[in-house]
Amino acid sequence: MALDTWLAFFVACWVISLSPGAGAIASMSSGLQYGFWRGYWNALGLQIGLALQIAVVAAGVGAILSASALAFSLIKWFGVAYLVWLAIAQWRALPSDLATGAAERPIGRPLTLVLRGFLVNASNPKAVVFMLAVLPQFIHPQEPLLPQYLIMGVTMIVVDLIVMAGYTGLASRVLRALRTPRQQRLMNRTFAGLFVGAAALLATVRRAPV
Repeated sequence: MALDTWLAFFVACWVISLSPGAGAIASMSSGLQYGFWRGYWNALGLQIGLALQIAVVAAGVGAILSASALAFSLIKWFGVAYLVWLAIAQWRALPSDLATGAAERPIGRPLTLVLRGFLVNASNPKAVVFMLAVLPQFIHPQEPLLPQYLIMGVTMIVVDLIVMAGYTGLASRVLRALRTPRQQRLMNRTFAGLFVGAAALLATVRRAPV
């Protein structure tokens, strides 16, 4: 891959990753609930889901997904249902009285957080179709395809890890300012509303006409 092509793709990766979406919301939610180091497991799950999406596009399955109304709808509505489930879980999350030090942050299991992040990205068909439209623009058909997809995949994942670290760390620092159960409950319900908003946006996604 030529350096100028990679630099253009590198810039595009930052724009894509910094754009608020379900992954950013999930990262902030995890940072808020579990702190940075524990909550960052969610970001690792997001990257596994991202790697799967890139592999799907590289294998050409993305073209099938964009052409099949049934496959697109099944994945889309699974994603909507999962985001709504996350919203309900966030709404029902119990606050702790940090002012008195009576309780510590809840302990999230790393594998659970990884799976949560993976499902957020893997259940978004819009991302697959989006990458199907974007990635080929940076591909040189005359050169071997696998190394190019590997370079782009590693670039996207590294950039997204940095961005999600920022979102997770920002939210974990916000937690320090939440000193009462009432404040924490308000923040939990705010994130619940964001998850519902992300689900609503995903529900409006339509398959591009073939």
